Amino acid sequence: MEGTDEFSKYRSPLVSRYASKEMAYNFSDRKKFSTWRKLWIYLAKAEKVLGLPITDAQIQEMEAHADNIDFSMAAEEERKLRHDVMAHVHTFAHCCPTAAPIIHLGATSCYVGDNTDLIMLRDGFDILLPKLARVIDRLANFAEKHADLPTLGFTHYQPAQLTTVGKRACLWLQDLAMDMRNLQRARDDLRFRGVRGPPHSGSFLQLFQGDHDKVEELDRMVTEMAGFKKAYLVTGQTYSRKVDVDCLSNLASLGASVHKICTDIRLLANLKEIEEPFEKEQIGSSAMPYKRNPMRAERCCSLARHLVALMADPLQTASVQWLERTLDDSANRRISLPESFLTADIILSTLQNITEGLVVYPKVIERHIRHELPFMATENIIMAMVQAGGNRQDCHEKIRVLSQEAAAVVKQEGGDNDLLARVQRDPYFAPILGQLDALLDPKTFIGRAPQQVTRFLSEEIHPLLEPFKAKMDVKIELEL
Repeated sequence: MEGTDEFSKYRSPLVSRYASKEMAYNFSDRKKFSTWRKLWIYLAKAEKVLGLPITDAQIQEMEAHADNIDFSMAAEEERKLRHDVMAHVHTFAHCCPTAAPIIHLGATSCYVGDNTDLIMLRDGFDILLPKLARVIDRLANFAEKHADLPTLGFTHYQPAQLTTVGKRACLWLQDLAMDMRNLQRARDDLRFRGVRGPPHSGSFLQLFQGDHDKVEELDRMVTEMAGFKKAYLVTGQTYSRKVDVDCLSNLASLGASVHKICTDIRLLANLKEIEEPFEKEQIGSSAMPYKRNPMRAERCCSLARHLVALMADPLQTASVQWLERTLDDSANRRISLPESFLTADIILSTLQNITEGLVVYPKVIERHIRHELPFMATENIIMAMVQAGGNRQDCHEKIRVLSQEAAAVVKQEGGDNDLLARVQRDPYFAPILGQLDALLDPKTFIGRAPQQVTRFLSEEIHPLLEPFKAKMDVKIELEL
């Protein structure tokens, strides 16, 4: 049976389940339509200054009702008019009868529609950037803390040479630092669509009786009131949809970074080397009560895939805008623009929560190193034997045979790696038995990893975070 309450119709989980209040508000109807009204006020103020017959009383009336939006009336007007902008012009005019004749004067629908979208994109970046900075900060602290903790490296997901836990975290950080610079650049590149009629400011030129200078000044004044330094010098009826491509491609790139990081965390959780935070009463599995599933990292991966997939929308939209514009962009952009920012917001909040509580298990890491290190140490053993007077080729053959035997024990019998015990039992290696502990010290296998961590954090990460210092203390508590 159909109901009438909120649970009887579809609700996007991006808002109902995951997104932050500030990002949900940024793409809300209230933010959108109150911004339309602000843009109409900016336009009227600038037109008055430049000599059009607009009174202070009309502007004051508009300002008094800027946030007094009758959404029911607007919906009813749109049902009648089939035009969202004119529906809101009529709704605004209803509560501003004195100002009604000058609301939207000279403007096209894209004056409010596109300029509001640009404001929302800009404000969306302003919400995301401090969140990304906090993730980078938490991960940098983690990298610094574990800069010299040896761990088994993997290539092709097969055991390789040793690295450190901190160095691996720096690989994640490097991607996120690129994302930070890309998001900041995309945000700073945004311009205002500006004040243009359909499509070459002809209506404004008529209002100002052919005075091109006043039309230019109108554009400059409104652009400044809206908080932008520049407007696009040329547009069709809309701003170029390549702008959306630029914004969403950088968010998709962030999604790829987060997916890689959280996949790594999930793989390491399987090895029991690293674990995401796990609440005291959290249930990992309804059937297997011992499980501690990496559900936060899984959520990030799931949503990151959606964020990457959304990139196709602006690319397709930009490619099919005929001549000065077509309207087949509108419905798509109502979904793809908000969802990209909402999804990016969610994965950054979740990743901050993960990085604030990552748990490392050094003893497990040490055990995994012990299983593989004897194979890695064979070159060190050969060099030590040569220095003790042995023949390199003879030693290499001895090590090869013993390594194959030890590998058979591991792979065919399921036993531990006993290469070291075989070396100790073989009289050939008697000259270096006293050196074996030193030759097998994991810290001698990590090279310059700790120094690379220190330099990377100092030169790349800390300067990047400097502008966000005042916003670093916000902690994330996930509701779900």
